[in-house]
This record gives sequence, C-alpha cells and structure tokens, in this order.
Amino acid sequence: MNPKIKNVKEETLSDNWYVLKKFTFDYQHSNGEWKTQSREAYDRGNGATILLYNKKKETVILTRQFRLPTYVNGNADGMLIETCAGLLEKDNAEDCIRKETEEETGYKLTKVRKAFEAYMSPGSVTEILYFFVAEYERDMQVNEGGGVDEGEDIEVLELQFSEALNMVQDGRIKDGKTIMLLQYAQINGLL
Repeated sequence: MNPKIKNVKEETLSDNWYVLKKFTFDYQHSNGEWKTQSREAYDRGNGATILLYNKKKETVILTRQFRLPTYVNGNADGMLIETCAGLLEKDNAEDCIRKETEEETGYKLTKVRKAFEAYMSPGSVTEILYFFVAEYERDMQVNEGGGVDEGEDIEVLELQFSEALNMVQDGRIKDGKTIMLLQYAQINGLL
C-alpha cells in the first residue's frame, strides 16, 4: 500500500457495459501537503493481444473491425486495423490469447511467447494488457476466423510486414497496441 494515499472512497457511476467508478482520496504531495483529489476509473478487465508473424513469407496477420469510440472521435468509417486481442475474463493471459486468436483469425496456436505487458491508458482505465507474439503457418489455420461473439464482424488481413510498417507511417494503422507489437517485431528482428 502507498502511504501517500489514504481515505479512499469509491462510488459506482455506471455498471452497464463495464464498470465506471469515481474515487475520492487524500494524496500527500512531495512537499508533504495532503490534498483531497477525485478521479474516475473505467474497469473493463485486463486483456491480451498478439502479433502473428511468418518469418519465411515476411507477413503478419492483423484484423479490421468497427470500433465505435474511434468513429465518434473522428475516424470517418470507424474501422480500425489491429492485432488480435481480447479480455481475459476467467482465463490466464496465455490461454485467453490462444482462444481469441482461433476465434478472430482462425489460426490454432500451440506456442506463444510473451513479449511484455503495459497499462494502455493509466489516467482513466484500469486495464493492463499482455502482449504476445507467435509464428504462424498456413496449415495452422482451422477456420476462417471473424469472431464468435455477438456483434463481431472481423476481417482477417495477411499483410507484408513492410506494408504494415508503412501503414503505421501513413496513418492507416492507428491502434496503439498494434503499433507497439509491430515495432517490437522490428526491433527484435522477428521478420
């Protein structure tokens, strides 16, 4: 526990899709002064994401789907190109990403490798995201993918790695987790 935080009170503001809470607390600043602060935090659970790559073909598997928050924030058609991802729910991160990969992309993975983990928007969202990478081959594809949850309409994309990097540069890929994994692959020489 942080000794610079005390008297934490929480109030649930919304429990519709996920949980939005308001926290009021006393925080001790570096000059020793205590001040009462109030913040809201959105709790949607933790998640996992993965970059599938094929070293021989120099390709990656990404997805494209509609994301309402991007649409209401100026993304004209609301479509976003991103790495496969999902919420952990009751699974551990590795089991979750294997299941999500098969549902969203159609590829059944046996080996995945954890790359790192990160808080994606720590000023307002509690989620920590676990990042994975895995090699794929065509014979690992067991279905067409596209998602199984109600409302999912996921397009599976196989792109040249160089093209995916170009898409980051020219703004066609704007998803933070995807950019991080593509840069991880580049820095670590995966492709």
